[in-house]
Amino acid sequence: MSQFVITETKVETAVIVGLITPQQNERKTTEYLNELEFLAETAGAKVVRRFTQRVNGPSSVTYIGSGKLDEIADFIKQKEDEEDPVGMVIFDDELSAKQIRNIEKALQVKILDRTSLILDIFAMRAQTAAAKTQVELAQYRYMLPRLTRLWTHLERQRGGSVGLRGPGETQLEMDQRIIRHRISLLKQRLVEIDQQKTTQRKNRGRLIRVALVGYTNVGKSTLMNLLSKSDIFAENKLFATLDTTVRKVIIENLPFLLSDTVGFIRKLPTDLVESFKSTLDEVREADLLLHVVDISHPDFEEQIQVVEKTLGDLGCADKAQMIVFNKTDAYTWVEKEADDLTPCTKENIPLDELMRTWMAKLNDNCFFISAKEREHIDELKALLYKRVRELHVQKYPYNDFLYDNYNTNGEIE
Repeated sequence: MSQFVITETKVETAVIVGLITPQQNERKTTEYLNELEFLAETAGAKVVRRFTQRVNGPSSVTYIGSGKLDEIADFIKQKEDEEDPVGMVIFDDELSAKQIRNIEKALQVKILDRTSLILDIFAMRAQTAAAKTQVELAQYRYMLPRLTRLWTHLERQRGGSVGLRGPGETQLEMDQRIIRHRISLLKQRLVEIDQQKTTQRKNRGRLIRVALVGYTNVGKSTLMNLLSKSDIFAENKLFATLDTTVRKVIIENLPFLLSDTVGFIRKLPTDLVESFKSTLDEVREADLLLHVVDISHPDFEEQIQVVEKTLGDLGCADKAQMIVFNKTDAYTWVEKEADDLTPCTKENIPLDELMRTWMAKLNDNCFFISAKEREHIDELKALLYKRVRELHVQKYPYNDFLYDNYNTNGEIE
């Protein structure tokens, strides 16, 4: 009888590091580190400690000051003999090759930055050939200026998996010429994939295209499942959806195309945005953008700004857009005491008041739902029907009569 040995992947232990600067106050740094910890957990690591330092700006040599570096080194040494010793330190900003080399020399553990962590998650999430090619291209672009450091890093072959999901096993003997050649091949492959997708989009007929956009983990895939009656992977982790999914949705005999796209995030690596431009073509070619926002998040307004900036970078700032505030069921607030004279913050505002404020600001271009509890989904569908029909009349004025001839399957009778 054959025997099978089941082995569990050991969770890697990490500490995270961020800076408090004149441009980034303590509250914002805490929020960024909360997000970084969530990224680490998504990648498969357990964060046991976070370190912050108040400085005017990052050190060009070691990112943090020597005193803080010694403090982290002491903490790592204290944990050496424990069951879960610290195996990596993750920094909240992108590090240069020089900074990584100096920090690694001082701490003697694996060093990751925010960019490499996001790339690692993308490598883990990529399923289709297009997504895998895009991630691989971004990884090589990230490697190129850090090639010398990566050789040294990989020669040590430390245990664990987070941060080491590279594009292949040939990294040890790569030089800049080989990487540049590989980048060139990947770019060509993406051009071919993009041409195939363009052909597919042309064959979709005269249907209005609606794209779900938003910050990562705001509930886009859950909303996509509700609207399209599909079963797209969705969970409470960052970048649960990496590949763009397109479904035909029918509301009251009106068919249109709905796409679920990769979520945006603060400090999204430039190489990743560049590599994923073909995936985001669904956003660029959409007639209507549904910007999904997690209203329960303490920094949802900043997340809106991040998404709007990314849309601007993609040339989509002027597209028709609706904001869908999701997770109303998770919204919490604290009523101020009568003698508290400090200014009100978002945490002190009831949901009804916040809704009225945004509705007054955006008129009919915002809506409030709970995708998890399926609250106000029917009202959203009715509004979506109205908007899609208006766009179809504008875009295809001579075949509006076809609406009356669609059957319940969205097909022309």
